[in-house]
Amino acid sequence: MKLLRVLNGEAISPPPVWLMRQAGRYLPEYRQVRGQAGDFISLCLNPELAAEVTLQPIRRYGFDAAILFSDILILPMALGQGLRFSEGEGPLLPPLHDISALNIAQAPGIYAPVLETVRRVRAALPPETALIGFAGGPATVACYMLDGKGGGEFPRTRSLAYENPALVKSVLDILVESTITYLQGQITAGADCVMLFESWAGIFPAPQFREFVIEPNRRIVAALKSANPGVKIIGFPRLCGLLLGEYVRETGVDAVGLDTVTDPAAAIAACPPGTVFQGNLDPLLLKAGGAAMEAEVARVLRAFRGRPHIFNLGHGITPDVPPENVARLMALIHGAPVSP
Repeated sequence: MKLLRVLNGEAISPPPVWLMRQAGRYLPEYRQVRGQAGDFISLCLNPELAAEVTLQPIRRYGFDAAILFSDILILPMALGQGLRFSEGEGPLLPPLHDISALNIAQAPGIYAPVLETVRRVRAALPPETALIGFAGGPATVACYMLDGKGGGEFPRTRSLAYENPALVKSVLDILVESTITYLQGQITAGADCVMLFESWAGIFPAPQFREFVIEPNRRIVAALKSANPGVKIIGFPRLCGLLLGEYVRETGVDAVGLDTVTDPAAAIAACPPGTVFQGNLDPLLLKAGGAAMEAEVARVLRAFRGRPHIFNLGHGITPDVPPENVARLMALIHGAPVSP
């Protein structure tokens, strides 16, 4: 598998490619299946349909990896926190006030359909295509649990970090333990590697970033590697800025996803030699297409030439992306010459 070769430190040209949110609303075949499911949570917990939408972009584009179709908030839902998705508002949960409302023991039974999806996808994928399992990073998931919704700056979570740090730390501890079990279940079910999405890492000042992002991620990585010595783990500390190198060194991740605003040269300089990078084309270019996209694809390829690199976006595909632009992206990566 090209993806695993790169995660083992090999530089490959052209690089393996997959895209965050590659299965989703920009694909007409996804929208058809989504209509059968009834609602988004039902789709995530229906192994047959979730496996189908995970496989759709592989069939259409031939990506080097499939990523499990699910959501980072399936875990808090499994822990007993209510979850619903409201059209135009995104995920909504009752803001958490007391950790006694959470039930760690019940979670595996509730997210069991997700593990069945992993088994089905791995059985259906071509042998050369990797399967990526994932979970939300504890800090990011805690933001949703404490604020009760996404978007903005998570004001309640940030206030609680100062006013009631014991609550925040207790939630993080529960999420670390539960995430280890959840990701181990995905690995056992057939995931070839896993990814931690710390999508809101960048809202925390440096001391809290170290305590809420780096340390919980380090604990998860250490536990998974202890139980699975060969497992590869990708971290995505979005918008972490100058703390990127420290995140890579201290967590022990095998690869780091770069957000759109991170300059490749700065990331290379900040991280340890041999770091595997993933990213970081601006998702908006997939909507724009044309010369702008072609120039930036060439720039990203040039920036990481000779280094272990996984081509990806700096964040997820947006629903308004024309599918033909993704096909053009794949052609550029695999066939277009890159200027010196």
